[in-house]
Amino acid sequence: MTIIPGLDTALVLRAAVTGGRRQAFATALGINTGVLVWGAAAAVGISALLTASELAYTLLRYAGAAYMLWYGAAMLWRARHTGPGSEPTTQATTEGGAARAWARGLATNLLNPKVGVFYVALLPQFIPEGAPHLLTGVLLALVHNIEGMAWFTLLILGTELARGRLADARVRRAVDRLTGAVLITFGLRLALSQE
Repeated sequence: MTIIPGLDTALVLRAAVTGGRRQAFATALGINTGVLVWGAAAAVGISALLTASELAYTLLRYAGAAYMLWYGAAMLWRARHTGPGSEPTTQATTEGGAARAWARGLATNLLNPKVGVFYVALLPQFIPEGAPHLLTGVLLALVHNIEGMAWFTLLILGTELARGRLADARVRRAVDRLTGAVLITFGLRLALSQE
């Protein structure tokens, strides 16, 4: 599950290419903070509310879709409006980039209700009878975080090895276009899904 390419992988790779190692690790930590929140929520039953309440799930789904569509469109806009030979200006490379990268990773993870549904469907099966739900849920989410950080570290360090080729403004624009398209695709799928 951890290494299946998806939205998280796209965000971390983009951060590694456009902002470097620091922003990429900050994005990964934001994503993993979201995983911890969903793990704790699933353990205490809050994400069960998303499964049981169609209205709560629908509201979170539309909020997540709107965020992904906005962020993806912003990437496409920036990529289109940076000239050849110029360095694309991205939020990840501006002052406070690591904090913004962390917040982006966190927001993207928390606004994806499918993560919550995944956790509520999977997590309870692994909580032993009589074990404290919150503590066990957080510990299980930490295991997922360790696996995720190991995977993200490989991606970030691999990207770092190719950074010389990836530093070209055209490559950065292409990465922004690709990541923007991925975000828009995920946003549209989330908004239009009937689940």
